[in-house]
Amino acid sequence: MTVLAPTQRLTPSERRLAQHVVEGLNAREIAAATQLKLGTVHSTLRTVRWKLRCPERCSLAVVAHRLLDAGEITAPTPQRPAPDISAERISLLKGVTEHSQPLDIARAANLAPADLRAALDQLLADTGAQDTTQLVVLAHSWQLLLAEQSHATRSGASK
Repeated sequence: MTVLAPTQRLTPSERRLAQHVVEGLNAREIAAATQLKLGTVHSTLRTVRWKLRCPERCSLAVVAHRLLDAGEITAPTPQRPAPDISAERISLLKGVTEHSQPLDIARAANLAPADLRAALDQLLADTGAQDTTQLVVLAHSWQLLLAEQSHATRSGASK
């Protein structure tokens, strides 16, 4: 296990943009919502990733996890109670918070790569999440990742 250096605090403007990531928006949607140029959004997201020690091309789910784990953004209050999630599903959830590539997520979850899509689809259905970014945010809201909340102690975020 690789320990990451502490993250750098985000500026207020970076935090405002990062809030949109936690809300599940992609770069184009953030640009439209903030009336910023797409290039400005991409540049700011690069800076946010750098400050969070995320690889440049890591998934927005990993970025959202790092934002919430570092306390840069507060998890929203859950609108519904947490579903019962097995230890195997928690392992898959943690894989999604740490890795961007499907093969790496499957390895982290101890799944055969061919089984990843079905397992992830089932986890999304069980939680009512629309995508992996929303899944990560819900997991933080439900405090399902408390054992993992050690300010990004894993190298994770594979490219």
